[in-house]
Amino acid sequence: MPTPGQIWEAADLPERRLAGVALNPATPQDLLLRLLTDGPEAVRMVLCRDRILPDAVVEAALTHPDTRTRSFFARNPHVDPAQRARLVDDPEWFVRAHLAEAPRVPDGSRPRPLPDETAVYMLNTYENDILQGTIYQQLSAGLRRSMPTHPDPKVRALGVGMWSDLPAATRAALLADSDEEVRDRAERHARLEDPAWVERELPDRPCHARWDLLMHRALSRAVVDGVLTAPLSERERHAIAGNPSLPADVVVLLAADPDPEVREAIARRPDLAPAELRALAGDPDPAVRLAVSVHPVLSEEERARIDYQVPKNGYFPPYPEPYTPRDPEDLRRYADSGHPLLRQRAARDPSLPPDLLERLAADEDLGVRVLLAQNHPDAPAALLLRSFLDYDGGDRAHLTTRPNFPTAGLAAFADHDDPEVRALTARDPHAAPATVARLTRDPDPAVRAALARHPNLPQERLAELLDDDELAHAAAANPALDPEVMHQLVAGAGRRLDLKLD
Repeated sequence: MPTPGQIWEAADLPERRLAGVALNPATPQDLLLRLLTDGPEAVRMVLCRDRILPDAVVEAALTHPDTRTRSFFARNPHVDPAQRARLVDDPEWFVRAHLAEAPRVPDGSRPRPLPDETAVYMLNTYENDILQGTIYQQLSAGLRRSMPTHPDPKVRALGVGMWSDLPAATRAALLADSDEEVRDRAERHARLEDPAWVERELPDRPCHARWDLLMHRALSRAVVDGVLTAPLSERERHAIAGNPSLPADVVVLLAADPDPEVREAIARRPDLAPAELRALAGDPDPAVRLAVSVHPVLSEEERARIDYQVPKNGYFPPYPEPYTPRDPEDLRRYADSGHPLLRQRAARDPSLPPDLLERLAADEDLGVRVLLAQNHPDAPAALLLRSFLDYDGGDRAHLTTRPNFPTAGLAAFADHDDPEVRALTARDPHAAPATVARLTRDPDPAVRAALARHPNLPQERLAELLDDDELAHAAAANPALDPEVMHQLVAGAGRRLDLKLD
């Protein structure tokens, strides 16, 4: 069975034009239904997977006789998840598997969650080979928070995975749960807090399981001494440096380790004694000094005395909604800090109150501004545009999906050196037709494709692009395309076009 990528690669020019019509927001409903019924697979894939759909088309997609077509709809991130959820009992394994698999979304984004009742039903009725862990990406924040105490045992069993963050009373309840699977999972997690069990089970060869135990699980003194005296690799000292169970004397020892990466890991520990804090604050390695400069016990004055530097080329992505809201006092303390990394922690919280939002939107630190723009639902338009212009990280495009990203005036960037910035012109509803037409000949293919869909594209140029092997797909998705031409495209016999557009 071909993959979606292979389906698209195999599509010829007429099929790609039809796929553009399928994506066009101005395409009449009757044509969409015709494409769904009679269109080739590449067109049905794009139609069912890559756009918002009218209700009548949704109904037709849900009952389409072709399994693959229903599976495309099952992974549509644009439709209401409750519509996708109607495929929960589809007779075909293939469709149910694609429903369980999270829809494709831009990097840094999360798919909208399925209804809670659908997710719980899937956990109870779908086989593990269908769920494959991907269902977790489609759980609502409320359901995720409730999992350890949820009335449904299948949900509680999944919630055991939050073990390290659970209070003692919740852990005890899971260990005594009436459901065997819940108890078994809880007991497995509890064993990881038993140093003797970890020592018995620790693999005697380098592997993922050994690294996990050394980094995160309760370590006996014998295991720690073995790593210090006879490690299987030099990196094992680094592995245990952040382990919460590390004895205090070993923390002291590793704080003076010759490897700066080990000292950096030690510098991040919340249990550092004052002597180690002072020593690491004056460490010769800048990464160590930076790590210790955000230690929670330091005062602002003590932080300011540390010679740290915050990198300017950091990674500032969108973050998922936290399981539990942050303490408002902690959030305000971070926002008020003179340390950019602490202000960055505040900036990525979507619950930041309006006064702190306004203040951090004008922050001198790029990371603070971009994290605020990436994560706050009320990030202002000016901040979003400034962040897009200043930041070149791989998740930059996520900024354009934020609610307040501006449109007016973006044609002013039509001659910018950065092609991603030039492409912003496609978002300006008032871009001059001549500018739009010129950018369909831009050196960058992404700019050409974006402007081929602009409704201000002159009709003569739009007609030319419908016969362009590269841009026909984008041109056919242009909402300024005449409905009569859409009908011609759908009725065409695959020939190259000679359309006269007014």
